[in-house]
Amino acid sequence: MLKKEFKRKDVERLRNLIKGNTNDSAETQIGYTKKVELYQEGDVWEENGKKWTIKDGIKQSHTKLDQIKKEVFTPLFCPECSNIMKKRMDSKMYKIHKKCFDCVIEMEHKLKLEGKYDEYEKNLVAHNALSYANDLEQYLLEAINTSNNQYVSENGEVERWKGGIDKEKLTQEVKDGIEEFKKDVNNYINKND
Repeated sequence: MLKKEFKRKDVERLRNLIKGNTNDSAETQIGYTKKVELYQEGDVWEENGKKWTIKDGIKQSHTKLDQIKKEVFTPLFCPECSNIMKKRMDSKMYKIHKKCFDCVIEMEHKLKLEGKYDEYEKNLVAHNALSYANDLEQYLLEAINTSNNQYVSENGEVERWKGGIDKEKLTQEVKDGIEEFKKDVNNYINKND
């Protein structure tokens, strides 16, 4: 025996679901009727300032961060070999090469057999150095531009210090140094070609 009776609304909703009429109402409505637009699989539309699509029969919203999520998160399966990406190095290799660790080993093995591995390694090291230079430049410029005119002493007293650094001069020195480093990396790339 059921402890709770089904209401007419619940039965009508189930009928609509079974018939495939998912947009039909389970209750009688009086007054304002909203304009209903039916969308098909793959359609993209904007509603209330949000983008929507239908994927695999499910209505999904698009956000500005969808592309970033694809880049940051490691998928469950390798896009190249379709194996589960559960090994320790899989997520690291996915961020670099967009494939699992086993596929990277196989690719590097083929490059060694073809005699192209040294060039591949040189390019990988050079791009890593350029990325490091960009990160270092950003960190140093941010450190230069932070306010450092007051400090809190060990006693909890706020001390205001006068003087400081010439921010424009130091910024130019950092940019010149990073630019020189990037030139050296590019010369390294071009020298070995």
